[in-house]
Amino acid sequence: MRYFTPGPVHHRLGLVCLGVGMQHGALPPVGPRVLDHHVAVVVSAGRGWYTDPEGRRRAVVAPALLWLVPGVRHHFGADAEEGWDESFVDFTGSAVTAYTELGCIQPDRPLVPLTDAGPARTAIARVARAARPGNPLLEVEAAAAVHELLVALRRARADTTADGAPVLEALARDAFLPLSVADHAARHGMTPAELRAAVRRSAGCSPKDYLLGIRLGRAKELLAGTDLPVSTVARRVGYDDPAYFSRLFTRRVGTPPVHFRATQSRKVPGGYAGRVPDPDHPPTIPCSRLSG
Repeated sequence: MRYFTPGPVHHRLGLVCLGVGMQHGALPPVGPRVLDHHVAVVVSAGRGWYTDPEGRRRAVVAPALLWLVPGVRHHFGADAEEGWDESFVDFTGSAVTAYTELGCIQPDRPLVPLTDAGPARTAIARVARAARPGNPLLEVEAAAAVHELLVALRRARADTTADGAPVLEALARDAFLPLSVADHAARHGMTPAELRAAVRRSAGCSPKDYLLGIRLGRAKELLAGTDLPVSTVARRVGYDDPAYFSRLFTRRVGTPPVHFRATQSRKVPGGYAGRVPDPDHPPTIPCSRLSG
């Protein structure tokens, strides 16, 4: 761990790095404490815990980010047996406000799941390399790496609902309910625009197409793997109107449900399955297969 004291001219860069560290193992807990600056703690392996200001303990599972913000009490630590790999950067500066407005820093989300900790660790490693003894450009190089870190963390942020569940997982769980996209968004504490953006980032398609993919994927398994009437299959996947379901299925899949069943029953080894697929683990089809 290294800590720095940037001068006044360095502060005019907008972001300054105050310290950096990279460590691993069953590290001792941090806090409870309050800081006067920001810290980004990237957990790249292992697990641990975080206690929020209200005293609620939450599990931290890598890859994850802990945002420590000025004036807010924090308390966290690695699992006593498994430990974790962490890297962190302390920083401050006038540009923090702009990065917060752009959504790159989220003071109200102290624990953020990540899709990949690699790019963030690379940026933090740049700070660590800049901290070599006698480097005349330490503060400038470190400041540049903090900018890079904030962008990397934004790209790697796993989109979640208001209660912390991954967006796609939450949508899949509710895919067979008779809900509009707006209803789904409200159900998970998001605006429709936020939901559309999150699904587009994670799945590359709209929420409507993502939900449709899950519904049609389940319908295919029910048609091929059971002898349920088409009307029952329609209701199982969220459509009260069997005629509408049949038209939609035909348009998207290219063949009516009855014909699909006849074809698939001859192709599926072993014939019909003995049970209905688990609704808690719905099958999916790629969004790219839904065009047309």
